[in-house]
Amino acid sequence: MARDAWGIEDGYWDIAGQWHDTPEPTRRALRVAMGGLADVADPPPASRPVWFVRHGTAPMIERPADLVLEDGTALRATSELPPDLPLGYHDLLPNDGGPTTRLIVTPDRCHLPDGLRTWGWSAQLYATRSRSSWGIGDLADLATLGRWTADRGGGVVGINPLHAATPGPRQEPSPYFPSSRRFRSPLYLRIEDVPGFTADDDTLSVAQLAGRKLNEQREIDRDAVYGLKLPALELLWSRFAGDPRFDAFAARGGSALRQFGAFCAIAEEHEGGWHDWPSEYRRPDSAGVARFVAGHHDRVRFHSWLQWLLDAQLANAGTEISLLGDLAIGFDPGGADSWLWQDVVAHGVRVGAPPDSFNADGQDWGLPPFVPWKLRAVGYEPVVQTLRAALEHCGALRIDHVMGLFRLFWIPADGSPADGTYVRFPDSELLDIVALESTRAGAVIVGEDLGTVEDEVRDQLAERGVLSYRLVWFEEEGPRDFPAQALAAVTTHDLPTIAGVWRHSDAQADADLEDRLVALTGLPTSASPGQVVVAAHQRLAEAPSVIVMATLDDALCVEERPNLPGTTTERPNWSLALPEPLEALTQDPVVLEVADAFRGRGD
Repeated sequence: MARDAWGIEDGYWDIAGQWHDTPEPTRRALRVAMGGLADVADPPPASRPVWFVRHGTAPMIERPADLVLEDGTALRATSELPPDLPLGYHDLLPNDGGPTTRLIVTPDRCHLPDGLRTWGWSAQLYATRSRSSWGIGDLADLATLGRWTADRGGGVVGINPLHAATPGPRQEPSPYFPSSRRFRSPLYLRIEDVPGFTADDDTLSVAQLAGRKLNEQREIDRDAVYGLKLPALELLWSRFAGDPRFDAFAARGGSALRQFGAFCAIAEEHEGGWHDWPSEYRRPDSAGVARFVAGHHDRVRFHSWLQWLLDAQLANAGTEISLLGDLAIGFDPGGADSWLWQDVVAHGVRVGAPPDSFNADGQDWGLPPFVPWKLRAVGYEPVVQTLRAALEHCGALRIDHVMGLFRLFWIPADGSPADGTYVRFPDSELLDIVALESTRAGAVIVGEDLGTVEDEVRDQLAERGVLSYRLVWFEEEGPRDFPAQALAAVTTHDLPTIAGVWRHSDAQADADLEDRLVALTGLPTSASPGQVVVAAHQRLAEAPSVIVMATLDDALCVEERPNLPGTTTERPNWSLALPEPLEALTQDPVVLEVADAFRGRGD
């Protein structure tokens, strides 16, 4: 696809095969959003070059240079690079005083163990409550689910993004519209596992009872959960005597953790996104922010402490079973990541999807994209930090809308999706970074490649060892014909559940899905939803795919899908708890039969 130097494509083919030229006003608006002028042909050159080198190769260099490796080791290179450079991010300093090059040494492929063949559950963690939860599933519940799954022979539990929302009394329900993708939401903390908790404390015991009472309503009230957990955490923080492990965590987190803590503390005092804050706080490197941090040192440390607690509780859950984390495609334009990386983000522009037969008006996700040339100019540091954080304590990572590594559909500030067009990203270099971080973490990468995907995209992902995402709802072939290098499932959080299709209660479900279930299972339409769920997963177990997964919603015959795209307040998206607590779920006969079906696959 032809594109200009800014990555703006000349147009796109829609789902009906019709070509749409990129309007000249759109091209000009996107160039301006990227930091250029409407009629400037090329973005400015980077002040710090980036060079990607395959591990084990020794390419020639133009002039002698010093090498400073990531660990501080100093080397010399005269005519070529050493062939044994370690994986990582290094500095190449030419001896003639030329600009320092960020040298990124990468593997060919992502981590993908030979002989991998496993199964597991896909869970919306917020919905997976135990009787001990405070109205929302938490990291202790995740540990329990992981332990039980491992005992049944499973190898993985997939969860929704745990990304942080902006602190405040109104909590964003969507895990895919986070304030930050590098930090996590304190709503997932198990308060009883926080250092210093004691049920003998009257304040904490009252909060505990109120939290557990929230379990009586199926719709999750995040605002109420926040209103109970935050004061409890503040009380425990006031009694926290310190811990060398916290000090070490804060030191490792460095400026990124401190800046996130500063954002949270400022956001608690000023409503709205950071664009609406007093001007002195709108840049993280401003003197105003420095003064605020100095005057609110304890509060900034409090938010760092919350992240330490989350890290510890997630690590504990990760000892029970391999976790499949989830990385959202973007972040809130008024949130922490946008504030911290505002010089790399295209402001006003939103990411979405073009109009098609399913969405005549297209989709506007409200997420700001990174500017491709600016992202490269900072050595892809935002991508590195985001991936590294998402992979922490996880054995695998699902990358939402993996096509975003290749191109994204940009909508101009004053336009609609009909005015948008695609902008290309340096996909080969981004895939190199994914492979590097995957290898370092020892984690498998799953690319969410559902919907319309260019053939060359799937080819590149396969070559790099990224698992495809294959669903019964979308595939024309049966599970036995699914690819081996894939994660296979029936459905996902945005699509109908089996019970919703079988009972005709999901009005937005495609009419042919019931026929697909009949063909897959061989069951009559008089069969119960539970029978269909078990039979569907018995067929899914036949897939040669290295990972097969079932949603807990399907196993419990839930009729509502977690999220209905295109809706916001019309229904409780991302806010419906499972109908049974975790203690009952692990004894549910349909859940046990699905687990048994998977445990026997390959026999």
